[in-house]
Amino acid sequence: MIGLPEGITACLFDLDGVLTGTAALHREAWKQTFDAFLRERDGADFQPFTDHDYAAHVDGRPRADGVREFLSSRGIELPEGEPGDRPGTGTVNGVGNRKNDLVLKIISERGVSPYPGSARYLRAAQDAGLAIGVVTSSANGEAVLEAAELTPFVRARIDGKVLADRGLRGKPAPDSFLAGAEALGVQPAHAAVFEDALAGVEAGKAGEFGYVVGVNRADQAEELRAHGADVVVGDLAELLEDGR
Repeated sequence: MIGLPEGITACLFDLDGVLTGTAALHREAWKQTFDAFLRERDGADFQPFTDHDYAAHVDGRPRADGVREFLSSRGIELPEGEPGDRPGTGTVNGVGNRKNDLVLKIISERGVSPYPGSARYLRAAQDAGLAIGVVTSSANGEAVLEAAELTPFVRARIDGKVLADRGLRGKPAPDSFLAGAEALGVQPAHAAVFEDALAGVEAGKAGEFGYVVGVNRADQAEELRAHGADVVVGDLAELLEDGR
């Protein structure tokens, strides 16, 4: 009993915030990045980056999209620059690369652990014979899975590098989840999406997936439902315990 409807044969998991606690590390790196940018731009009167900003404009999106979305919300537009821009350069890529440097530093210092309930759920899904894929906007997906010792569970990985290589749109567009379903050889109607980000559940809904599980790590259960979650849990182990 893994809490999914009949006919579901595959699971597509977001990574940061669903399988691992690294979403909090990403949020911390984004705050450091944007606060430094805004402080330099606006001086002592700058308005800091908030948890609401993270949920509304950044969480679940590819890095450059998050930079654009947040800065646009503040009426700021930057040139795109180049992917290799020096971290901190006044371009979309430069700001994004500064964030990436920070999150890699934080992960290196603190390590990565899976949520115990998520590890338990992965084992149960694997034992039940379901195909397992990870779909993340992060370009560091492979490294995080390795650090958390979750790679053996994963049959397919669609991450930020794959999105860039294939020119796929990031969440809330469904492209990344559709690519994950294709990689596992299943139709979207037979796959379940597991997401903690509003953009992610919206992507699952837009892709017409068979079931969308919202994981409420940030006290936003109603928002997850409003964006497309069929069910909302605080931890994946609840699906095992409730038998939904």
